[in-house]
Amino acid sequence: MSRIEEHAAWICEKEFCCSPLSVFGREQETNDSRNLHPEELKNRHMLVRKKVFTEKREGPLYLEITADDYYKLYVNGKYIGQGPSPGYHWRYYYNRYEVSGFWQEGENVLAVEVYYQGLINRVWNSGDLRQGLCAVLYDADQTVLAATDSGWKYLRSEVYASSGKTFGYDTGFLENPDARKEPRGWKLPGFDDGAWDSAAIHEKDDHVLTPQPTQPLMVYQKKAETVTNQDDHSFLLDFGTELTGMLHIDTIGESGEQVRLRFGEELDEDGRVRYQKRCNCCYEEIWTLSGQRDELENYDYKAFRYVEVKSEHVRPEQVWVMVRHYPMEDPTCLEDCPDEKLAKIWEICARSVMMGTQEVFVDCPSREKGQYLGDLAITAPVQMYLSGDAAMYRKALDNFRDSARIDEGLMAVAPGSLMQEIADYSLLYPYEVYRYYCAVGDEDYLKELYPTICGILKHFSTYERNDGLVCEVSDKWNLVDWPENLRDGYDFSLTRPVCPGCHNVINAFYYGALLYTQKIAKVIGEDERWLERKREQVKKAFRDTFYRPDRKLFVDSEGSEHTSVHANGIPLFFSGCRKDSPTGEIAVSLAESLAPGESFETMADLIQKKGLCCGVYTAYFLLKGLANVGKYQEMYDLMTNESGHSWMNMIREGATTCFEAWGKEQKWNTSLCHPWGSGPILLILEDIAGISWNPKGGITRGKPHLPKQLPRLGIRLHTNKE
Repeated sequence: MSRIEEHAAWICEKEFCCSPLSVFGREQETNDSRNLHPEELKNRHMLVRKKVFTEKREGPLYLEITADDYYKLYVNGKYIGQGPSPGYHWRYYYNRYEVSGFWQEGENVLAVEVYYQGLINRVWNSGDLRQGLCAVLYDADQTVLAATDSGWKYLRSEVYASSGKTFGYDTGFLENPDARKEPRGWKLPGFDDGAWDSAAIHEKDDHVLTPQPTQPLMVYQKKAETVTNQDDHSFLLDFGTELTGMLHIDTIGESGEQVRLRFGEELDEDGRVRYQKRCNCCYEEIWTLSGQRDELENYDYKAFRYVEVKSEHVRPEQVWVMVRHYPMEDPTCLEDCPDEKLAKIWEICARSVMMGTQEVFVDCPSREKGQYLGDLAITAPVQMYLSGDAAMYRKALDNFRDSARIDEGLMAVAPGSLMQEIADYSLLYPYEVYRYYCAVGDEDYLKELYPTICGILKHFSTYERNDGLVCEVSDKWNLVDWPENLRDGYDFSLTRPVCPGCHNVINAFYYGALLYTQKIAKVIGEDERWLERKREQVKKAFRDTFYRPDRKLFVDSEGSEHTSVHANGIPLFFSGCRKDSPTGEIAVSLAESLAPGESFETMADLIQKKGLCCGVYTAYFLLKGLANVGKYQEMYDLMTNESGHSWMNMIREGATTCFEAWGKEQKWNTSLCHPWGSGPILLILEDIAGISWNPKGGITRGKPHLPKQLPRLGIRLHTNKE
């Protein structure tokens, strides 16, 4: 048992000493308990203090801490860290800090700002009335110096309470901080907290705590690159690229003076900030000054490039951004690369992953802030290549494994209190697990996840017909691609729930799940024969149902004659003829190929001629499919083409991070920072430069497949580590 579990009580505001609400369940099930959450208990900031008196001390001091939904920790007024990473209450994370460098003889203060949002969304497991804090401070001899109990004092903060407006898909509240309501000096020793309430101990708290396996976020200051004065007592700050972070203002103004702030990713035709963002986030706030020196900052983060500040007293040098993301050295420059297109594509992809890796791999850091299982197939290996840190990848796999407690077939977003299910994404989980294994070589972890993987297959097997294909998977969204106008005319009605009939893409992913489950079973010594038999049955039925030998192409659905890039590109992703794959066992042999070898040329030709008439996310699978059958030049040509469906089009439209769609106008609510578009990094590394992970702890550099484009890779890759 850890120190925090053994010695610390869960403390909260008195109103939250109640039974939690049930927020989990299947997406298509009605959950009336979600409507029972009191409005007055949403958007709550709790300030917590604990005075600790000590003599002069030598040696390390450790603080273990967690909160629901989130905390920011200070010791004697100095910022220490924030967290935890979101988790289900039955596997809830806590962080550990070494704080001796901030400690002093005499009075010390642990100060924590705890935030409980109360919304049902993809960000946290909120909306369940689980609120509060748990912490313990101890020394190297395991002597406890402080632990949360009723002796800790708290005050409900009103600094951010003035806004009831949310943005995105109820992603968060606009904050509108009011400095007049800040108890000045509350983070420092000497502050009088005698009027504050004593914390309540939640005797029936049901959090099951576990150490967070990932590092705390990196937080650092960034000033604007350019400042433009405007004609209405306002100025425009341009930070040069898309950022994720909290705006900070350090100024003195008149009491009650209001500072208008508008955040955006782009400018409008008049050169003003487009604060009503395309992705359904209205980023306009009013910050109120106290008349004394104020240091105001957003509590939660936003995604933006530009900020417009209107104020009588605030000056540009008093404003900056506290950028936040998972620790990673800036990976955006592909040095000494003679291919300008590849260098530009690499830059926007790398920055997307850097800014989009928060406590989880976020779908986008604005509209949703949630971790999607499908996106993981791209963002997780990219982040690992760029950082050498496998911990985020593994934690994400854990998060989705934990979602099996809600649904054996897994949730599409985890962890989070919004229940969403996507069949295509669930079927990718065995592939993602096996890809992780090929990087780190941890057989014990494969064994740990194997029951979850078998549960996925069991879930989808209930939709099998006699020939082994799945049909009418109606309990989950059959996605195929998104947005729906980028499905290349896919000839099957993807209603929700899906209409009767049997279609291609869901069965291609089902085959992939069987294939990689078989590979996992082989590694860990489980019986793989039944998986091979099932996989071969599904392959035969897939070809019999969807393959047209006269055309050497696959059609979209049973009875259809339409050949979309999806109906051919996804099967090609689970096919191959390569013996020199840079990703080793991830590759598919000819014997395992879903598509027959005779079709490789025709399918590749179809994709090349049609181009990327698909979504940005799906484009990775199509391009990787081309590489799987040795079509490296064709893959490169499509990846770098200048059409409206390309990464180069994003760059032409001013992207500094990947868009959700190929262009700003190609989707009605386009996010302009979407890490799911970062697939080119994997293609550049593995399929152009011939670089791959080595499960023994290093990077293998093979023979480049396109040496003219990339004779050498000008970026330092890290040895992977957990």
